[in-house]
Amino acid sequence: MLTDVDLPAPGLLWTRWATLSATCAATGQAGPWTIDGRGAEFAEGKRNWARFALLDGRRAVVYGHHEHSATTRADPPVDLLTGTPDWLPWDALSPLAEGDRLGFVIWHENGRWSRVRYPGRLDDGMTGMLAPLLTAEHILAALGRLGARPAAEELIAAAIRGAVTADQIAALITGPDADIASAVAVATRGGLAPGSSPPRIEPGRRPPMRRVRRLSKGEHDRLVWAAMQDSPELTRPAPPASEELDTLISWLRERSPHGDGRCTLLAYADSTSFSSQPGGFPPGDRPGEERYAAFRRLTELVRALRHTESDPRYGRWLFLRMEISATGVQVERRYDSWPPWWHDDGVSGPWRTNLQEEMTSRGPAWRPSWVTLLDPETAYRPTS
Repeated sequence: MLTDVDLPAPGLLWTRWATLSATCAATGQAGPWTIDGRGAEFAEGKRNWARFALLDGRRAVVYGHHEHSATTRADPPVDLLTGTPDWLPWDALSPLAEGDRLGFVIWHENGRWSRVRYPGRLDDGMTGMLAPLLTAEHILAALGRLGARPAAEELIAAAIRGAVTADQIAALITGPDADIASAVAVATRGGLAPGSSPPRIEPGRRPPMRRVRRLSKGEHDRLVWAAMQDSPELTRPAPPASEELDTLISWLRERSPHGDGRCTLLAYADSTSFSSQPGGFPPGDRPGEERYAAFRRLTELVRALRHTESDPRYGRWLFLRMEISATGVQVERRYDSWPPWWHDDGVSGPWRTNLQEEMTSRGPAWRPSWVTLLDPETAYRPTS
């Protein structure tokens, strides 16, 4: 389903974008507003960007991504290209959409701007990035930061007529360092100078098939985690006794919260991450101890044990539960499954990339059935 978008007409939007690009060139900046042979660009940092292209007639397209674009993190996912026109620049859009690097696509056709309708009130980030272009007052305010307001008004008026000259740019941006020649070159490239015209792209062609996300990252995670909770443990030999195990047991007894030797450890670990949850008797802190000192030491001890108990065939356990008393120890290791004693909040859990690394390091016979769900392609489906 599509919806209308309130944006200036393509010609006016282009004029404002190209005018800001010319002033950027005059001040010696590489951006954020620029014009090239395929259209206009805004780029701020590595993750905030937008492209604007004109086509034949009054067709145009604006697309981009902001680091806070909620559309790329929507749960369930939003397909920004469903129901869109065949003439969009699909060669550029399809890879961006597949890589979760496309936050908005807005096109102009038949006198209106349109986009895919979002569920709820998702913010795609477009309005914040392109705010200086969206109203006459906003563009004058942006230009006015560079020089006198009357000069800004004259420059934008000339840009609308396609009659920008070096004198008009120099009236706004004064000073010995102003690069008026570069600004005129950009204005000419953008079709703002007499006798020039803006660049246009050829209509694209919709691919016969494309790869569309069917599961959000969160949904993919929860699919894997649910399968882990249903998975049985494969039968392995118990790891042999070790100095690392004895050291961890002693540390937990010393940290008994009631001083009676009772202590509980619930932990998850993989090659790059570690987390713990409180059990019935979680390890206690000591008076005057540096904040997080106990957690850092616990991380070291668990990792050392996990390394010692690793096996090139059976792999390494992921979850560890230890119940310590003054006289006894119970240890439970989970290599293949999410145990019932590890709380699932539906949001946080093992990273799929880390799990894939763990599973790859095992012999094929010791990989649980849910390992196939780690394939990134699980989250996608082909569609026409």
